[in-house]
Amino acid sequence: MNEIKKLEHIKWRILNQHEHTNIWNKKNATKQRKQNVFFKERGIKYQFVDMKKKGMSKGEFNSVAQANGGLDHMINWEAKSELVALIKYIANEDKLEKVLENPQVIKTPVVRNGKQSTLGYQPDVWKKWN
Repeated sequence: MNEIKKLEHIKWRILNQHEHTNIWNKKNATKQRKQNVFFKERGIKYQFVDMKKKGMSKGEFNSVAQANGGLDHMINWEAKSELVALIKYIANEDKLEKVLENPQVIKTPVVRNGKQSTLGYQPDVWKKWN
């Protein structure tokens, strides 16, 4: 991650530290609209992060990956992309950096509420969160 992106991310974290629910998705995705409606209808404050513009920090990614079964569960293996095929066959120690450099391969939406998180549109799980 370049220095400007790191500084923007730190600024974003400081300004939004009161928020408990974070959503990473691709802007204008169908599921993005559905998740917005879900949270707005319930009056749940959330911070939307456009995955294409900001991606996730290494710490955020590791936290979400840990809650969802690890790195391999974070990747959208069904995507028809040469990049996904490449990630499938590179060494495990190189996968994390490759995924962080290419956030478009991550399953979306990524929704995190404290230490809890989900991958994909999962309103039944979100309803159970406090």
